[in-house]
Amino acid sequence: MLAVSDDVPLLDDLMPWSVAPLRLGRPWVVAPDERTLRARWDLLVRSEGAERERLFGPSRARTLRSAVAALPGSARGTGPFGQERGRCPDPVRIRLGPFDEQWLIPDQRLIDAARPELWRVADEHQLFMVEQGYVPAPGSRARAKGEGPADPGPAVTVSAVLPDGSAPAGRPGRTRPLYRRPGGLEPNLAPGLLAFLRDAYGCAVAPHEVAAWALASGRPGAAGCLVPLPRDRQLWSTGVELGRRMSALMARGAHGGDKPRLPGGRRPYVRAAVPARPRELRYDAAEEALHLGDGGRIAPVPPEAWEFRVGGVRMLELWFERRTGPAEAGTLAAVGPADWPQEWTSDLLELITVLALLGELRSQQAELTAALTQTVTREALRAAGVLPVPAGARHPASVLDHHEEGPGGQFALI
Repeated sequence: MLAVSDDVPLLDDLMPWSVAPLRLGRPWVVAPDERTLRARWDLLVRSEGAERERLFGPSRARTLRSAVAALPGSARGTGPFGQERGRCPDPVRIRLGPFDEQWLIPDQRLIDAARPELWRVADEHQLFMVEQGYVPAPGSRARAKGEGPADPGPAVTVSAVLPDGSAPAGRPGRTRPLYRRPGGLEPNLAPGLLAFLRDAYGCAVAPHEVAAWALASGRPGAAGCLVPLPRDRQLWSTGVELGRRMSALMARGAHGGDKPRLPGGRRPYVRAAVPARPRELRYDAAEEALHLGDGGRIAPVPPEAWEFRVGGVRMLELWFERRTGPAEAGTLAAVGPADWPQEWTSDLLELITVLALLGELRSQQAELTAALTQTVTREALRAAGVLPVPAGARHPASVLDHHEEGPGGQFALI
């Protein structure tokens, strides 16, 4: 297996334009279901004075008096929110952390740092590569005691919907769109990289193949996600195909793909109804069953799904905690459904399927890593003129095919 060194290319070398994670600023702007967000909005806009300010939760970046530009694609929400009396804008689907898909109120007056440059390029052609937080592996003594997982999980994930970029553990990474412009135009790749890879492998290389390779081969590192490039064409093809399968699973049927499915006899089903307010999640390895509260039971749940972690954090436990964890009474974050919604169960079944299938591919990723003995170094990329990346490639492209409304209804210049 190739030893990790400073000469292994980083994802930052290959996909140079990156964006910091969204900073929501207030937890109530995101929820697992749309109805909850509309109920929170209605409660807020019906309130007045000090009560509205308390519910809103002002920060240094956003108060009831803030006037900010509309988010790209939106024509509303540019005046101070203290004057707002209208209906809630339609919530949009986002990826909260690596695998949790929830809903967000798309109003920049409510979000401390919405990263509008990501919204400008989010469309049906886009894929977002999200680096996960780096968590150092436990030392040999800690591993001997069973402290910390041997497999920290993927170093990078993919989302077809706008990701918030947060990481369940470690310092959050950055989000790297595959394309710099809407419509799948201008790949976010180091200038000259595709030509370099074409010459190295003797065949044309597409942008999505670079993303697929990074997904399959990426490994965590203190400086960022490491992406070793093979010298062998067959190994490249094997890794690209593996990355495509992983990407399709993480994208959950987006871009015309099929929804992830386990074979008939292994699909998870609700064997006993989930109670109205489950407070505990428990896994029975012998039964391959997930127990939700008193009585709720889903099976079969493959161990690969239960043990799937990112940054050492179990994804199923994190998903459950975000829906059942306590919220401060009297706040908008405490507004939610009285009973467990059916759509949450559907989301959970899909997540189990995605994690189980991804877990099965982890062994193939390990085999790919073990086969990486001869790789392209950063020095080779420098000699070919691919590195260093021009400064302009690290900044967003100008998107001038639509207007955006600025503060107070003025047109924004972008």
